[in-house]
Amino acid sequence: MDEKNQKVEVTMEQKLKNLYDLQQVQTEINKIKNLRGELPLEVQDLEDELAGLQTRIANLKSEVKQIEQDIVTEKHKIAQSQDDIKKYQTQQDNVRNNREYDSLSKEIEFQSLEIELSEKHIREYTAELEHKKEIIANSETVYAERNGDLKQKRGELNSIVSETKKKEEELEVKKAEIEKLIEDRYVTAFNRISGNVRNGLAVVTIQRDACGGCFNKIPPQRQVDIRARKRIIVCEYCGRILVDAGLAEL
Repeated sequence: MDEKNQKVEVTMEQKLKNLYDLQQVQTEINKIKNLRGELPLEVQDLEDELAGLQTRIANLKSEVKQIEQDIVTEKHKIAQSQDDIKKYQTQQDNVRNNREYDSLSKEIEFQSLEIELSEKHIREYTAELEHKKEIIANSETVYAERNGDLKQKRGELNSIVSETKKKEEELEVKKAEIEKLIEDRYVTAFNRISGNVRNGLAVVTIQRDACGGCFNKIPPQRQVDIRARKRIIVCEYCGRILVDAGLAEL
């Protein structure tokens, strides 16, 4: 018979035992993941922050180059205006009438104003340049600090992963083997419950007449039904699957 039919023929007691075993394996996997704690998220956050800083620094450096080029352009304008003033002053020495002299005087005045405007722009560009260089320096300092933090966090995470990798892989294989013994609908229910509860426990035993997950009291008759292992019973308060602690001995 095929695998699906084999699952149907398993006794309810064995089904409950398989679910219990699945929970034990999943709990061990969760313990390994808990060892990593927030490290994976912290590493990801630092990587994202560093990428953002890198982009910002690159953009700022590009802006600095543009400002430096703008300053050079303004200096060229000043030099050109100075040359024009000298040319107009020389021409004034050879004018034939007052109209030509006044016209050249206006050109000299205009070029002088152009020089003042370029000098104003240079002062503004220089101030902006210093400001952006300061931001770059601060950003590079932050980048170096965050990069150091990232190396440390990566080292911690890699250490934990290397120590637990083999064990986790073995548990994942074991989990997959147990899941093959369980009907798909029960595996789906198990995963759904695990994802909805804080401690990840989908299958719990009775502890001091209470649910081992939410610790609400379980009526005596319901406890009898759970120990009978004749059907799957869930906690009416938290929805976890309730099993008899004696299943551990099977």
